[in-house]
Amino acid sequence: MWLAPYFENAWLQDAVATILTFATALAWLRILDALAARKVIGQNLSRKLIHIGTGPIFVLCWNLFSPQPAARFLAALVPLAITAQFALVGAGVIKDPAAVQAMSRTGDRREILRGPLYYGIVFVVCTLVYWRTSPVGILALMLMCGGDGLADLVGRRWGSAKLPGNPAKSWVGSGAMLVAGFAFAFVFVAYFSRLGFFGPGPGLSGVAWRTAVVALAATLVEALPIRDLDNLTITVTAVVLGTILF
Repeated sequence: MWLAPYFENAWLQDAVATILTFATALAWLRILDALAARKVIGQNLSRKLIHIGTGPIFVLCWNLFSPQPAARFLAALVPLAITAQFALVGAGVIKDPAAVQAMSRTGDRREILRGPLYYGIVFVVCTLVYWRTSPVGILALMLMCGGDGLADLVGRRWGSAKLPGNPAKSWVGSGAMLVAGFAFAFVFVAYFSRLGFFGPGPGLSGVAWRTAVVALAATLVEALPIRDLDNLTITVTAVVLGTILF
């Protein structure tokens, strides 16, 4: 894709693409780590900006890779390496106070072994299984990143009216999950469809209503009183429904 005009050798292109993807993702994480450590932005905001922004950046970097089948494995090395680092920081093997400050709610490093770790695992699995051959992986990742991430930010700021049966979630937060999740997923699925990765698709209107159905289902699942598992439950919901509809 984007690097193809500059490389005749696909393996060299993918090697450079892997380096660029890793550097871009790491730069995003380190910038937010530094801002959180210096109290420029709050702990919760930094955590959610990582949650929201990392996915779209990574998925856009898929366009750096060649069409060869092995490209997905090289791309998956990026979230795998970052997730392994998260696990080591959460376990206390690596001392990284800035990362703990940016990715945890309370400053407890062990929190990284839950939500952030699941987040990274989802990226590795979706990259390996779906890559650019199916819209399902992108659909799931964008619902998890944009929808779930903005639901928490908006809900904390304006969510005074709580959901019945789940006082930890709010109506406005669920609304943000639905709208943002749909917007992120629709834009990315439509963009990659337009690039021709998924073959003859359902067209923009078909993508729109299918994405809306999956976003609504993911919103209902996100509203359930299940703590720290949103990254998994939203993804599974999107994958199951996305497989059926797309």
